[in-house]
Parts: sequence; C-alpha cells; structure tokens
Amino acid sequence: MRYNLGMVLSGGGVRGLAHAGVLEALRERGIAPQVLAGTSAGAMVAALHAAGHAAEEILRFFIHKSPFRLSKVALSKPGLFDTDKIVRDFRDHFPDDSFEALGKKIFVTATDLVEARAEVFESGRLIPAVVASASTPLVFTPTRIDGRLYSDGGITNNFPVEPLIGHCDVILGVYVSPLRRIDETSLRSTLAVSQRAFEVGMYLSSKRKFHRCDLLLSPPELSGFGTFDTKHVREIFDVGYRAARERMDEIASLVARRGAAADSADAPS
Repeated sequence: MRYNLGMVLSGGGVRGLAHAGVLEALRERGIAPQVLAGTSAGAMVAALHAAGHAAEEILRFFIHKSPFRLSKVALSKPGLFDTDKIVRDFRDHFPDDSFEALGKKIFVTATDLVEARAEVFESGRLIPAVVASASTPLVFTPTRIDGRLYSDGGITNNFPVEPLIGHCDVILGVYVSPLRRIDETSLRSTLAVSQRAFEVGMYLSSKRKFHRCDLLLSPPELSGFGTFDTKHVREIFDVGYRAARERMDEIASLVARRGAAADSADAPS
C-alpha cells in the first residue's frame, strides 16, 4: 500500500511525549500521517494515536499509566519493574488489544533477547508488542510473546524507518533522544559510564539512517530531560509542538508536493 505521509517515532522514555506534540501541531494544520513506525515510547505514542486518542489523552496516559512512572515493582523477576502489571494498565486504552482494530497502520519494534535480533510487529495482539518495545533493560522485566522473550526495541533499532521506505511519498522522522553534551566529571560511576555507552551506541546507529527521512525533527532541548522525568511531561510535549510548528510550512509543502506528484503518476494516461 502507498501512503502519503509516514512517521518514524524514536524511543526516549518520557521524552516520547514530544512525539505527541508534533502530532498535535500536524493536526492543527490538517495534516495526518497514515502510517507510523515506533520504538519504545515512540511505539506507545504511535499506538495511542492510531487508536484515536487525542493529544491530551496521550498526556494523561503518560502521567497516570505510562510504564516510565516506575510504579510496578517486580518480585523474583529479572528487572526492577514488572511488565505483566503494565500490560494490565494498557487495557483501558486498547480494549480490543489488536493491531487490526487500530485506525491506522503501525509498526512496532522490539528486541528478541535469545535470538539477538530486531522484531517488527504489525499484526496480532497489540499491547504485549508495545510493552515489549518499551521494556528498558535492567529497569523492566522482559516481555514474553509466543514463548519468546523481548526487550526494548531501542537495543537493536531506536529509529525504525525501514518499514516505511518505498511505501510513503513523505517520511517525517522524529528523534527524541539527542545525544547529551557532558564533561568527564559526569562519568565517575559504573552506571554513568554504562548509560553513556548505551546512549552513544543508540544515537550513532540511528544517525546513520536520518538521511532516509525527507525531514527530521530532533529538538536539542530534549537532551535536558531524563528518560524517566515524569515531572516535566507538559514541557516535553511543548518542545515537540514548537519544533513542528517552526517547520510546519516546510512539512506542509513536502506533503502537498509529493502527494500531488504521486496522484499524477497514478492517474490513467
């Protein structure tokens, strides 16, 4: 199937609310993506948007139900917080628990821990796929789907543009994990060094694919917010909203121009 506008939504924890801000700015301009590909928080926003939830509802979800609230302690499992409890929290927002029940096509990435490979989900049960995609290692327990253990999609693909290539007239990328500027004094613990190594690897592997988008939004201000910074959800949302508004004329022109060209190419001669 051919889509006029596709969007790639990266992972980034609570910073993923910037995705919702971008989607709201697009809505105000009368622009809507037909297909979305997301990882971790990006997968959550993609699913909520595709299920018809408005921007304010997505905000409330991140405040009250998001796994990034760190409120579901795991007992005797490999992780601090239990993804099985998170699955139950998602049911109010996705009562049908099905990709096919969504109003838009979405792709969700997760990491198969045993086979060491990226997995792209696009059909079947929705909630386990989205929760698996957001299961940050060490923090959340892995999610079991069809007998296999899955963890955060960002481990293998934090910017899943691949499912959209060749199927969209325009691809808009939103990357909400810009690399933080740090100094040596911040790397004085094992945890700090490990976290920095993960951030660098994730950013560089994503950056190699930015050119595959027609336009990329990656507000540098987001580097000032932490992965689990639930005290600043409205500010994070506003960063995404402003970033999209600032380039809205460019986005609208791309969508209109490419869409017209595609319609002309498909028209019978």
